Amino acid sequence: MATLIKWATKAFRRPPSPPMCFPTGGFEIVRASEVLDEERFEHFKQGQYYPANIGDVLNLKYQIVGKLGFGTTSTVWLARDLEGHQYVTLKIYTRDECNREEFQIYKQLNQGSSWHPGYPHIRKALDIFTIPRAGGDHPCLVQRPMWESFKDLLCRNPSHRFTEDLLKSGLMQIFLALDYLHTECKLVHTDIKSDNILQDIEDKSILESFTQAELTNPSPRKIVNGLPVYASRRFDLPKIFGRAVLSDFGSAVQGDERRNHDAQPNIYRSPEVMLKTDWSYPVDIWNVGVMVWDLFEGRHLFHGNDADGKGYSTRAHLAEVMGLLGPPPLDMLQRGKRSHEFFTEDGQWKQDIEIPREASLELSEEFLEGKNKEMFIAFMRGMLQWRPEDRKTAKDLLQDPWLND
Repeated sequence: MATLIKWATKAFRRPPSPPMCFPTGGFEIVRASEVLDEERFEHFKQGQYYPANIGDVLNLKYQIVGKLGFGTTSTVWLARDLEGHQYVTLKIYTRDECNREEFQIYKQLNQGSSWHPGYPHIRKALDIFTIPRAGGDHPCLVQRPMWESFKDLLCRNPSHRFTEDLLKSGLMQIFLALDYLHTECKLVHTDIKSDNILQDIEDKSILESFTQAELTNPSPRKIVNGLPVYASRRFDLPKIFGRAVLSDFGSAVQGDERRNHDAQPNIYRSPEVMLKTDWSYPVDIWNVGVMVWDLFEGRHLFHGNDADGKGYSTRAHLAEVMGLLGPPPLDMLQRGKRSHEFFTEDGQWKQDIEIPREASLELSEEFLEGKNKEMFIAFMRGMLQWRPEDRKTAKDLLQDPWLND
């Protein structure tokens, strides 16, 4: 019987789609003097990027349709999965930029229960393969296409801030994702920010319109030292917005291992990371709490700009946290390997930088009033606590009165 089902499935499987023919002319040639996309990075100058071309078929099944973006260690492309008859994204890493731990994390993300409500809010890997190339191979990560990030939404909004309803909806989905990540996968993200929260594409027409745009109006490009560089193309605005999806697990770590190394982007660093105490899942909760201010206020909660004019410093950041939360508990300071740099043995601040007195969780504009405002501040306090063990978990926050009001 099993053999019959297997034969029937194979017999009715759709044959692969034929590759499309993309224009080989009619596109704008970018001036040599104009620096385009990844051309600005040292890795490009060293020939570390993969010379992808629109129309190429990789791994015998993924045809590149157009370029979506770039970073210091990768370029990202929309592609057609010719066998799976669906669109995917290809993140092609620079030569030998093989983070085996990251790829192991992506395998782990698939091992949690698919019944968990946070499962669809995590951006997982569909495939991982290697592109062979003389002088060094290129790892490639295959994922579902996503629309823009929460940061892009902020930029599109003239007020540069989320409405209360949009914030609540987004946070509900982020906490679902974190509960799945923390309880099912035993992983800590460590890099939660508006750039790394994307939106699923429900309106598939924007994928087709992207392809048609590339066929009728090919992307500008240039050749540098024999290597192609393409201009990135954006998706259209969808008619329907999809779910929020937590992405980019390149900095994720195992949650049940003791660690105290540096982590998180500067302005999102939690107290335990700054003081170098052991840290785990609660760093993500602190991270979300600080990010809420970006989304709702349109500005950072902390900056960490030192009075010496040299930019960010841990002491300036800690001073800002003290201005908001008061002095840290002595028992926490006793656990920190760096505490002695900033505090005396009895917990007194010993740095020559002033603690801000005007810091508060009061909103700059009265979006919230009365009881609703009190509930919002209580919600924020549930995430912004000195001691990691005093912070609420993602599961706790999903039940928060303000979030569910």
